[in-house]
Amino acid sequence: MEIALIGVVVLVAFGGACVVWSERGGPPWVRRVAAVTLFAGAVARALGKNRGGGRSGGGENGGGADGG
Repeated sequence: MEIALIGVVVLVAFGGACVVWSERGGPPWVRRVAAVTLFAGAVARALGKNRGGGRSGGGENGGGADGG
């Protein structure tokens, strides 16, 4: 199980590095990897919104320090 988690972390780090490199004008294969990484992130965000798993946001019980 730990090996799978390490593999996912390595893939995410590699994808993020490719996104940064492609922004600076990397080779074509880096741009393709960056595009796949950005697409996967968009899909993950969309799935998270559909599941109602929004972790941020104030809501009615935001717990602010304004006392109101």
